[in-house]
Amino acid sequence: MMTQAPETPQALYRALPSMDSLLAEPSFVVLQQSYGKVAVKAALDSQLKAARSLIGSERRLPTWCGELAQLHGCLVDQLSKDYSHSLIPVWNLTGTILHTNLGRAQQSEAAIRAVTSVMRYPTPLEFELAAGERGHRDNAISALIQRLTGAEACCVVNNNAAAVLLMLSAVAAGKEVIVSRGELVEIGGAFRIPDIMRQAGCTLVEVGSTNRTHLKDYEQAITENTAAIMKVHTSNYHISGFTAAVEEARLGQLCRERGISLISDLGSGSLTDLRRFGLKQEPTPQAMLADGVDLVSFSGDKLLGGPQSGLIVGKQSLIKQLQSHPLKRALRCDKLILAALEATLIHYLNPETLDTELPIMAKFARSQETLWQIGRRLQQALAAHFEPRYRIELVECQTQVGSGSQPDTFLPSVALCFIARDGGSLSLLEQHFKQAARPVIGRMSNDQLRLDLRGLDREAELLAELSTLGVQL
Repeated sequence: MMTQAPETPQALYRALPSMDSLLAEPSFVVLQQSYGKVAVKAALDSQLKAARSLIGSERRLPTWCGELAQLHGCLVDQLSKDYSHSLIPVWNLTGTILHTNLGRAQQSEAAIRAVTSVMRYPTPLEFELAAGERGHRDNAISALIQRLTGAEACCVVNNNAAAVLLMLSAVAAGKEVIVSRGELVEIGGAFRIPDIMRQAGCTLVEVGSTNRTHLKDYEQAITENTAAIMKVHTSNYHISGFTAAVEEARLGQLCRERGISLISDLGSGSLTDLRRFGLKQEPTPQAMLADGVDLVSFSGDKLLGGPQSGLIVGKQSLIKQLQSHPLKRALRCDKLILAALEATLIHYLNPETLDTELPIMAKFARSQETLWQIGRRLQQALAAHFEPRYRIELVECQTQVGSGSQPDTFLPSVALCFIARDGGSLSLLEQHFKQAARPVIGRMSNDQLRLDLRGLDREAELLAELSTLGVQL
């Protein structure tokens, strides 16, 4: 009996379907209608190249040559991945409300509507409708900030680090800026105040010690080349014990006497009293201005609850310097950010609805009893979907604000805890949660996968998501 000789590479290459024949296949025509001919052709080309490589190395055809449905499935997977979005919705149940890696503050429905509107239509970004002439893109925000803080004017840039850079560059380039040694903070990504000062062309003058700085330290450091004293709110760490710092009101008086500016970086500044939530009161821009600070910078996307942005508020003359500085154009915000920020600030005009309309305030305001009620409903509804491999318990926990805000203050919360048993694996469950249609992000703690419920804002949707995940286990 004669055995069939293996096919030659040339014969195998000839057996591969041509690009034109594949593009003409009905199933691939449908793909072209969804993804476009260019994308489908590129995906097919990738598969054909892989097939030729397989022939060259193993002298065989890929399995899809006998079944084009398999090739169709490969293309669907590849094209779906190519066209997928990276910024997808997730459930932030980590126990950190302002999670930097998960986008910080959620926007209010009013902000979402505002952004959608300016995306869809032309908008008077730099046009004064009443006068029929060119305007400034910061005008609407500046008007709101005047009402909310009493500031003479406002300058808006794309984040607070940019605000500090612009503030220093416009006010103190080529001159000295005095800062307490205990306030030379490092913010996220290893950005430090001394580095920003060097970039702005300022000379840093450190005064005092790590834990104690006095008024005389500032007085003795002022020279003819001093442009400003800078206060930096140490929002991402706390020093207690034998400490001393100089109040802004006293520094404001000193700066006026010496003819220099007093500027302040609040970091995650707040426009409202947070003590009603059990948090510590943050220094507010309005309080800083009342104490005589000339310029105050703060974030729009942290405790303010808006989009990523940086606001500088203060004296009209100094804000005018910032607006005319070359860096301002490089650091300015687009219409999407300005629309979301304006909608967020409008919420603050009505304190009575602020805690329900602004997501971050709603999360802060939620009572512990409400969280227990939500937890019990979820626990009861999900138990059958995850047993017997996982037991679900409710435990008390603590939620942190996040993004460098109030690092030593926590809010009480309730966590839905998944505990492995009977062959269950928490690491596999965590991966399963992250691969969901809307990934569920919790945290591992004490051999438990915990979902902190203070971060939850759509209970029914989470229940549906977790129920589906439980069935798929």
